[in-house]
Amino acid sequence: MAVKIRMRRMGSKRKPFYRIVVADSRAPRDGRFIEEVGYYNPVSQPKELKLNEEKVFEWLQKGAQPSDTVRSLLSGAGLMQKLHDAKYNK
Repeated sequence: MAVKIRMRRMGSKRKPFYRIVVADSRAPRDGRFIEEVGYYNPVSQPKELKLNEEKVFEWLQKGAQPSDTVRSLLSGAGLMQKLHDAKYNK
């Protein structure tokens, strides 16, 4: 089973709100997911990103692949660097 960390769109028209979820890659975008690990609100000023870093880090270590957008958000939060350091600096 290929697992992805991706965004699930919520909110109303022209007011998007995204939940960051861990889901099977075959599931639809807004369909079934395994676990919710955070949210992203691009409409608020400043943009709001809330992550459960322990859960995200745990899923990344298990091999979950983030989508391109989520990878960018995780890099901004410093999680991709933390994963890289944990993987290569033993």
